[in-house]
Amino acid sequence: MSGLVSPAELRARFAAALSDMYQAEVPQYGALLTLVNDVNRATLAADPKLERSLAASGELGRIAGERHGAIRVGTADELRSIARAFRLMGMEPVGYYDLATAGVPVHSTAFRPVETDELAASPFRVFTSLLRLDLIDDPDLRTEAAEILGRRQIMTEEALSLLAEGEAANGLDEQEVARFLPALLETFRWHQRATIGEEIYDRLLASHRLVADVVSFPGPHINHLTPRTLDIDAAHRRMAELGFGPKVEIEGPPRRDIPILLRQTSFKALSEPVRFPGGGTGSHTARFGEIEQRGAALTREGRARYDRMLAGGDAAGAAGLPDDPDALRREELAFFRYRAADARYVPGATASLEALIMDGALVATPITYEDFLPVSAAGIFRSNLGDETRAGYAATGSRAAFEQALGDSVRDEFALYEREQAASLRGLERAFGWTEGSVTPR
Repeated sequence: MSGLVSPAELRARFAAALSDMYQAEVPQYGALLTLVNDVNRATLAADPKLERSLAASGELGRIAGERHGAIRVGTADELRSIARAFRLMGMEPVGYYDLATAGVPVHSTAFRPVETDELAASPFRVFTSLLRLDLIDDPDLRTEAAEILGRRQIMTEEALSLLAEGEAANGLDEQEVARFLPALLETFRWHQRATIGEEIYDRLLASHRLVADVVSFPGPHINHLTPRTLDIDAAHRRMAELGFGPKVEIEGPPRRDIPILLRQTSFKALSEPVRFPGGGTGSHTARFGEIEQRGAALTREGRARYDRMLAGGDAAGAAGLPDDPDALRREELAFFRYRAADARYVPGATASLEALIMDGALVATPITYEDFLPVSAAGIFRSNLGDETRAGYAATGSRAAFEQALGDSVRDEFALYEREQAASLRGLERAFGWTEGSVTPR
């Protein structure tokens, strides 16, 4: 229908509004954005090859506004409501993350765009965690927490009404968007007033700081927004120099010539005042600032090798992976996007893909990893929950249980990268008149 705002535009506007709101709530986040922008400009100025590669792959324009956020919901109904809103913005649930094994009582997915052009238009993502009430040891506290969550509604009536209208019409027009965005923003806003008394808050806090964060407030306030940096080591140093108080170590793989997967760091969560019903006051620690650097998406074999290194005691997990794009490509350890170096070039019918790449006729560019790492997410969460440490919960997560709560299946991130790589190969076949299916990564 004409006159509707596209999902990409709606997503971009919401991400910008959320960023403005979070900057007003957490001024240090604004300083973090300035720091990241400065590092990115310096990195591109010092590495023209990187700038050309990002421009050729279509990623250069998206980096300045790129964000991922994180929220935590308490019930299946809340998860489904959030999923409906994100679906209207063109965001689908991708991947399943079990954080309980690392001592955090949630399991999660990431809502994000899945098409290449949609990611280029607005790569906004929200890492969304569902509280595992079954992991609260005290049965009475578990029951109380469920009753508290059952009484709240995380979206305003206006947001719900406009959401239903958008679903029925497959989108919203400009006037509806002007009402929907501020109404939806209320779901993610920080509210200093708790919905429960001090006594139950303290008991929830003693159970786990994250449990108190999810249960005690009117809704799933955004707990961090994360800009993308092109050099996280430089940004991490600058954070320390400027007094941000960053984590000691960067989460994820080590620094490499060819970055892989995801690297993250953060400054510690702020202590924010809380007001309880009846006039009591306290403090709450949950919201923090984070930055990330994204590298190449690994294939199933590449990721299995990375995970085996982690399990074997290699904290960085990347020692067994070659730090060379040609080796990663030939061994099929990472996904690549293929294109002609010169649009006017027409190869012979018998030329092999490898020969064309070696001759410089074709270019293979690593596909960017758009998802998350459970070990890194848990590490960030733990460091920003008062450095609370505990062993992993005895119960592990269940993708089936999460999908039942979601009312939908989560997308397989590997299948999405496989599809993108295959699409670039099929594009070469069409451009050069090769037989369909004749070109493979090998």
